[in-house]
Amino acid sequence: MNSFDAILAGELQALEKADLLRALRVVDSALVNFAANDYLGLAGHPALVAAAREATARCGTGSGASRLVTGTDEAVLALEAALAAWKEKEAALVFSSGFAAALGTIPALVGKGDTVILDKLSHASLIDAARLSGATVRTFAHNDVGRLESVLRKVASDGGRTLIVTESIFSMDGDAAPLAEIVALKEKHGAWLFVDEAHATGLYGRTGAGRIAEAGLSDRVEIVMGTLSKALGSVGGYIAGSRTLIDWLVNRARSFVYSTALPPGVIAASHAAVKLADSAAGAVQRARLWGRIARFHAGLPERWKKESLSMSAIQPLICGEASAALAMATALRERGFLIPAIRYPTVPRGSARLRVTLSAGHSDAEIDALNRVLAELGQAGRHA
Repeated sequence: MNSFDAILAGELQALEKADLLRALRVVDSALVNFAANDYLGLAGHPALVAAAREATARCGTGSGASRLVTGTDEAVLALEAALAAWKEKEAALVFSSGFAAALGTIPALVGKGDTVILDKLSHASLIDAARLSGATVRTFAHNDVGRLESVLRKVASDGGRTLIVTESIFSMDGDAAPLAEIVALKEKHGAWLFVDEAHATGLYGRTGAGRIAEAGLSDRVEIVMGTLSKALGSVGGYIAGSRTLIDWLVNRARSFVYSTALPPGVIAASHAAVKLADSAAGAVQRARLWGRIARFHAGLPERWKKESLSMSAIQPLICGEASAALAMATALRERGFLIPAIRYPTVPRGSARLRVTLSAGHSDAEIDALNRVLAELGQAGRHA
């Protein structure tokens, strides 16, 4: 083994010793999947499959290059117009992923001499984007608006732009940001606000547009990010905002300018998903999801109820140490459930967990069976 591989092998061994080693595994279709973010059960929906199939047969499997090189198909513009209307914004821009949307947008808006203020539990894509921007990066304690205002006061004399970044539903805890209070502070201190709605899009409000629209704050949030790959059952990310913002990103968001556009099948499936979510059929799927969440809450063993019971599709079962979460994940897999352990650095040390994600596609029987197994494992743990 050469020195290059020896160094990496040593670091992999250190991860393994700390119960933090990751490995890719083959998907076992026999397992009941409580790990996916397919909250509305649209990933295999006939409308999305048909749209993807027709577009692929007509246009092929790839777009060929970035949109600034080969031009923009009208189907992409139609998707972006639908997203903008749904999000109550003037315009939208589609990226290859949510990560790419964050990585392109934040550095396009702020840089050296500016400040980004992040909720401490923001997604890795938001943290990486803030660091990449060259701006001064500050954090505030999770959902602590008092601490946020304290940071805003401290940076007031620094000059430059101030960008607040948060998620509307947080990806690991499933809890909600206090959006109205954050918007009020943003306006009071002359900052801009970037909200990631990845885990809220499709689920909240009359049309499923997300928590910003549900709260009536659409015209008071400058930058709205989301993905097509969770409740919408497809792949990709987007930014929605003013026409001026989108025009600027077309010129300055490097992950847009220098990335090959999404393929026609993905664009068609995504558009079908937006139309479905923003319809009576979407309302039916949301009602099913909230019913599944209520059923999970009702049957969840007492051991987990204190730290779980989020009002979202994400239900964290906190195990503490990574080894405990790994053991629980293995035991669940042996009993037919896919719920992987989530460990540091995805979550803080000492808060390793099982991240249960619920979907409109789950049956009552599957949820009841999961709760029974969780109860059995809890009993076994107490007698171990």
